[in-house]
Amino acid sequence: MTSPTTTAGGAADPVRRPAPLREAVYEALLDLITTRALPPGRHLVETELAARLGVSRQPVREALQRLSNEGWVDLRPGYGAFVHTPDESEAEQLLAVRALLETEAARLAARNAAPEDIARLRTLWRQGARAAGEERVEAAVTANADFHRALIASSANTVLAELAAQVDRRVRWFYAPIARSRGQASWDEHARIIDAVEAGDPATAARLMADHTERTRAAYRELGEGGDSSKAV
Repeated sequence: MTSPTTTAGGAADPVRRPAPLREAVYEALLDLITTRALPPGRHLVETELAARLGVSRQPVREALQRLSNEGWVDLRPGYGAFVHTPDESEAEQLLAVRALLETEAARLAARNAAPEDIARLRTLWRQGARAAGEERVEAAVTANADFHRALIASSANTVLAELAAQVDRRVRWFYAPIARSRGQASWDEHARIIDAVEAGDPATAARLMADHTERTRAAYRELGEGGDSSKAV
C-alpha cells in the first residue's frame, strides 16, 4: 500500500484509493503524528481531520480509536482526542531500549555486513548529511530512520531486526524534534560507525553506537518533557 505523503507545511495529501480506507486513514494520521505535523498535545477534531484527508468522519473515528489503543492518542471523556504527550520516563525507557538494540546491531554488523551493506550505508549517509547540511529537517529525519534500519538489517539477526521494527516509529517520533539541534554532528557519528563496521571492528562499532544513542537521549532531555519541537530550532 502506498502511504499518504505530507507537504512541507505538514498537510497530508488526500488518501489514495482503492487502498483500504480504514488503513489508509490510520497511516495518514500516524504519519502526521510521528513527523510532528500534529505535535504532542494537539486537539484532534474529527471534522477537521476528515476534511484534511478528504474522507468521512467514520474512518477518522476508527483510526483515532486504534491510535488510542496503541498509545499515540489520548481519548479524554468530555474533551475529545489529543496527540499523546510522552512524559520523561516514557522517553527514557524507549530510548534506552533503542540504545540496547542498536548497540548490539552495530556490533553484529561489524562481523556480518556484506560489501553491499556498506555501500547502502554510505549512500544513506550521503543523503542524510546533505539533508542536514541544507536544514531539510523532515528529509534528515527520514534518512536517519533509513540509516539505522539499514544498519540493523546488516547485523544479519532477524530477531533483533523484528524487535527494532517494533520501536522504529516511536524512535522517529522522539528524534524529530531534536533533528535540527543534532544536525551534522549526528551524521559525523554515523560516518565513524560505518568506518568501524567496514573495518570489521565489533568493539569500536558498539562503543560508537552506544555513544551516539546516548547523545540523542541527552539532546531529548535538554529539549524538555514532551519534546516541544519549537525549542529545537
